[in-house]
Amino acid sequence: MKTKKERNKTFALLSAFGIIFVVAGHADFGIFDVAGLFPYYAFHVPLFVFISGYFYREEAEQNIGTFLRKKAKRLLLPYFLWNVFYGVLVTILGKFGFAFGQPISLKTLIFDPVVGGGHQFGLNFAAWFVPILFIIEVFYLCIHKLTKWLGTYQDWILSVGTLAVGILTVYAAIGGHVWGYYKFPGRILFLLPTFAWGYLYKKKLEQKDILPTIWYMSILFLVQYLISLSGKGMAYSAVWCTGFAGGPFLPYITTFTGIAFWLRIAKIISPAIPKNGILDTISRHTYSIMLHHITGFFILKSFFFFASQRGWFLDFDKMAYFQDYAYAYLPKGIEAGKWLYLLIGLGFPILVDYVGSLLKQVPKRT
Repeated sequence: MKTKKERNKTFALLSAFGIIFVVAGHADFGIFDVAGLFPYYAFHVPLFVFISGYFYREEAEQNIGTFLRKKAKRLLLPYFLWNVFYGVLVTILGKFGFAFGQPISLKTLIFDPVVGGGHQFGLNFAAWFVPILFIIEVFYLCIHKLTKWLGTYQDWILSVGTLAVGILTVYAAIGGHVWGYYKFPGRILFLLPTFAWGYLYKKKLEQKDILPTIWYMSILFLVQYLISLSGKGMAYSAVWCTGFAGGPFLPYITTFTGIAFWLRIAKIISPAIPKNGILDTISRHTYSIMLHHITGFFILKSFFFFASQRGWFLDFDKMAYFQDYAYAYLPKGIEAGKWLYLLIGLGFPILVDYVGSLLKQVPKRT
């Protein structure tokens, strides 16, 4: 009889941190970036790839068809179904004067989500990551299966090899050679090393991750502080393969330090996180939050819009509301208003999942 596998609380908490950083980043809310030493855009997308790499199972290489079917069902199917929903929603919103999002077509329903960057309908743009993660997982499975002959050093060699390819990709991007549809393979090759790191960490390094926290954190803070003093920008855009102002090596340094910092935080506090507490709940809904948090922002802005129609929030920019899905209104310009975006960005998608689970429990009529 199979026993239920115990949940990895450290990596569940790390997932919760990662999605909070995604939502906070899209709300331009730097409250968790440790005074700018660990900016979200220096590591948060690769963090999810690292986590996925950690949970990679070699057993999947024995039946690739089953692996593909399960991964497609878990990652791609809900993504494309929701992409249809958002295409319809944006089309309806267009009838009411909203000018963001592209028209529904086979291109915006199938091609753009994978190759074009996933920003086709605006309100679900943050989910661009989902098809790319699927491709990375399949790609890594193939190269891992084909390099079994490397033996004991396989995972080390793959980590170093994919890193070398990633550095070359960043170098090419800096030189202006990763443009247009070349960004599709660019973002895959750029993120692939962190998947390999995740698996390497589980297989070879996790049991050796015992450096005392005082030294561990001191080294990370020193590295980040020196990078800050250098004036080289740490943030970059993983989806567009741009913003690599610090050269081809720096993105991987800040990716490594950002992941290492929050991994240690997760290890320290995970034993104290209660089951079904706030962070645990967030960790169980990261997929939905990735898909729907921009819609949560839109709902909040719609509240401000209707309130402005009744004479409140008179500084609300109605034109930006109708034309720019990224527009964020802060009442009286007060920074604390960003908490509202963070809370609805996390809470609304969880509500969507909850409603969905209730609908699944409704008995089917015979």
